[in-house]
Amino acid sequence: MQKLPREFYDRDTVTVAQELLGKYLVRKVGNLNRIGRIIEVEAYLGPHDLAAHSAKGRTKRTEVMFGPPGHAYVYLIYGMYHCMNVVTEQEGHASAVLLRALEPIENITSRTQGPGLLCQAMQIDRQLNGWDLLSEGFYVAAEELSSRGLTAGPSVFPQKILDPAVKPRDDNCAPRDDIVIIKRPRIGVDYAGAWAKKLLRFYLKDNAFVSRR
Repeated sequence: MQKLPREFYDRDTVTVAQELLGKYLVRKVGNLNRIGRIIEVEAYLGPHDLAAHSAKGRTKRTEVMFGPPGHAYVYLIYGMYHCMNVVTEQEGHASAVLLRALEPIENITSRTQGPGLLCQAMQIDRQLNGWDLLSEGFYVAAEELSSRGLTAGPSVFPQKILDPAVKPRDDNCAPRDDIVIIKRPRIGVDYAGAWAKKLLRFYLKDNAFVSRR
């Protein structure tokens, strides 16, 4: 499977969030790769977004968010659950995409519906905070296309996204089934005022592993 390149993450956060859907999170544990298909995400747009951790400024906790794109931002909530984000846009922008749910593909035996359960199933914790997702052992990958006689590159930057539910088509990656992306408000950000109502949670329609409809 082809790792997503740095330039994939170094773009508008909403675009990255939507295009992460259908990609694969890969985590090597021992001699096995755990692989899950990303089917639900939330976008956090930077310090102006009152739901984002970076809204409180640059701190020891949020330092990774202010760093270069394509790194993992992993933090602990409620003193017991880890959450994993991918850092987006240029260094200093402090935006990220939270991974909320995976569809188990390989070597995953526990639930993955919700960011805490996702991290438990993939054995993701704060030791991976700041991890470069272009490194070995923990990364996001595009679909393997070599068996179809296609280059892997076109699958990295897929379809145009429409509103509010979309059927994007990547003509460079055919044959591929269309997908429908649903937009909803983010979960657990009631403190963020008007930002709590913005449609910045995205998931694949009708997928059984979505954490909340």
